[in-house]
Amino acid sequence: MRKARKGRATILSMSAILIVLSLSACDNDLSGYFFAGANEFSVSNKAQRKELRDALEVLHSPQVKKSGYYPVQCMLAARRISTILIEDGQEARAARFLSSLSDEHDEYEAWYLFAAGAVYESMNSGPVAQLFYKRIINTLPDMIVEGQSIHRLCLVKLLQSDSPPEEKTAWYREFIQRFPNADEVGPFHFLLAKEYEKLGLWSQAIEEYRQFLPYFGVSVPGYSDAHDYARNMVEFNDSPKDWTYTDLDDLVKGIRKAIALRSPQALRKYMSKAGFFAMSWYKEGGEDSNSNVLFNFSNFMTRGSIYVAPSLDPSYNDSEAFLRTSGWTGYIPVWYLCFRKVNFPADPKVHGNWEWAGIYFGEKMQ
Repeated sequence: MRKARKGRATILSMSAILIVLSLSACDNDLSGYFFAGANEFSVSNKAQRKELRDALEVLHSPQVKKSGYYPVQCMLAARRISTILIEDGQEARAARFLSSLSDEHDEYEAWYLFAAGAVYESMNSGPVAQLFYKRIINTLPDMIVEGQSIHRLCLVKLLQSDSPPEEKTAWYREFIQRFPNADEVGPFHFLLAKEYEKLGLWSQAIEEYRQFLPYFGVSVPGYSDAHDYARNMVEFNDSPKDWTYTDLDDLVKGIRKAIALRSPQALRKYMSKAGFFAMSWYKEGGEDSNSNVLFNFSNFMTRGSIYVAPSLDPSYNDSEAFLRTSGWTGYIPVWYLCFRKVNFPADPKVHGNWEWAGIYFGEKMQ
């Protein structure tokens, strides 16, 4: 099944390339056809026929061509012609028309190709559109149209695609370098880090997460816990990682002993030093990580004995486990200690070890 999908993707990619090559091969013929006269276009809306003729006359007019305003007049006429064709349901024809105008190699060449790519994208021909966007980025200077950078728009379009991480990392880096004040820069640091993760480039990923952290309050589409994730990755990378255990039983045994001795200092030794949380089972949203320094166990061990369940909660699995404890001082005497497997491929020595990740207050949700 995987091979079949790969084969279909290859066929689609090759089809996209062939379409564009075909368009390039026949550009001269297309140009002659489009500029032969107003009668070569046909639209169903009678009210638009005169407007279409007027716009085409601008393209044909010898007087306009001789003036110093021809490039901008041509672009404005082309915009109106393509809009009329699209409104008439002739999207493919509009895209071919726009791409043919790029042969003029004037100052609006990038705009013609971008507009053609946008039309192909609206027709669900993403691979074809991407070829246009890449051509603009790789071969043409940037230009500003109505306050918008064409290169910036192309990069955003390309980064929304399912392109390989090798390509997307290059595009993210280029965007961040060229448009450092853009609204997308914060989220793009995080998304670039995710692409580096896919490539196994962990030092680069950690650095991008570090760059993302100052953008507090900025949301990343598809990642509601982006800030917690980035912070935990950076904190974990910068920590000694000496609180992780290859054997969960050894970790639980040490915590049992620290509780039996009523030793806050010994208990703190077993806490995760990266993203340790303490929260209610019923809290909505993500885990609110508390400061390891501020969490003082001595404040919760002032009464009688603290009881620890003889075994882990039955919900124990290969990546997460819970241990019920009770008798803590405070409004909620029941705590469930949460243990998780470390997910940090950047350091194979600790990846897959167990850590005491946090505490859930109150009885466990059923």
